[in-house]
Amino acid sequence: MVSYILDAARTPRARGKAGKGALADIHPQELLATVLRALPERGGFDAKDVDDVIVGAVAQVAEQGANIARNAVLAAGWPDEVAGVSINRFCGSGLQALIFAAMGTAAGWQDLVVAGGVESMSRLGLGADGAGQDGGNTRLRERVFQVPQGVSADLIATLEGYTRADLDGVGLRSQQNAAAAAREGRFRRALVPVLDPTTGAVRLDHDDLVRPDTTMEGLGALKPAFVTLGATAAGPNGETLDQLALAAYPQAGEIRHLHTAGSSSGVVDGAAAVVLASEAYVRARSLRPRARVRGSAVVGSEPLLMLTGPAPASLKALAAAGMTPGDVDLWEINEAFAAVVLQTTQRLGIDPARVNVNGGAIALGHPLGATGAMLIGTALDELERRDLNTAVVTLCIGGGQGVAVVIERL
Repeated sequence: MVSYILDAARTPRARGKAGKGALADIHPQELLATVLRALPERGGFDAKDVDDVIVGAVAQVAEQGANIARNAVLAAGWPDEVAGVSINRFCGSGLQALIFAAMGTAAGWQDLVVAGGVESMSRLGLGADGAGQDGGNTRLRERVFQVPQGVSADLIATLEGYTRADLDGVGLRSQQNAAAAAREGRFRRALVPVLDPTTGAVRLDHDDLVRPDTTMEGLGALKPAFVTLGATAAGPNGETLDQLALAAYPQAGEIRHLHTAGSSSGVVDGAAAVVLASEAYVRARSLRPRARVRGSAVVGSEPLLMLTGPAPASLKALAAAGMTPGDVDLWEINEAFAAVVLQTTQRLGIDPARVNVNGGAIALGHPLGATGAMLIGTALDELERRDLNTAVVTLCIGGGQGVAVVIERL
């Protein structure tokens, strides 16, 4: 059995500034509803046929609480009979939604499932649920201490011997690739403009975080982002976060804080969705899918380093597809931090020229729960543009996890 991808769509990514971002006053239900309303005509299906809508969101509180998937279905004006469920695998949520949808449609238990994600970081930023790294479980903290991701990223860079120039180079390439993609209209097929809810005028029709004038000199002038965070007292005896991390990894000697705003993912608002169908549904309606899901995987990784899951997750997903990294035409490795991209690329032994060819989250932004679904659409559009066949989408995940999906263009 197989799961087919009929289409993928997303909103633009908008700067996530409270009260100031272009989409800051758009309710996250409406952001997702914007994409849902566009999908039936684009994908050649009737909304009444959708068996479920699976939506990733990280901050499932306030406006993103109350099962945002179901409420977005209602906001989109879809039939009452269409169900919705919200999930949270942190940054991997949007891709996990697709995996669940692929499972249901490949098994033949469901015919048509929409998988996606949404995050309004203008309204609900990092840590909005108030749970911290470990949900406040002090007993767990005694056994497994977790540090914030910025500290983990700098620890990885230190252990791997990456320089500031290495990280800034990833940031520069992300900006250059994203600027070229925007200039050449490579995102046009996937983008669904967000309209003003009152006037109906176009509020935003492009990703507005990209800085096409970025230079290595400019990046080099930015201050390290996580020095103060690393110096924060957090241990039972007043140890700082850096000290606690070094207690687990004494071979580092010290944590060199190298990541900046120019080598870390941007804070943005956005939503995305992918339509998956069973073989029976496709055949019965003579549809022409754009791709199929070849394999997927999730893995756990060491929770203090936290961000090392993409390489093992990718290998596991590729093994399920009977493939190796050398068989993959394009890679989307989420740019949570530059060190993640560098380490994953090196661990897998892949050509950097095949990675994030249209830029990534450093330039475009990382709307947490939506990013995985966005990257599926980006990869699929680029496979078609280049007349290539296979892509892997992978993300690191808070708490020490990784997720990956292999798709094949049809």
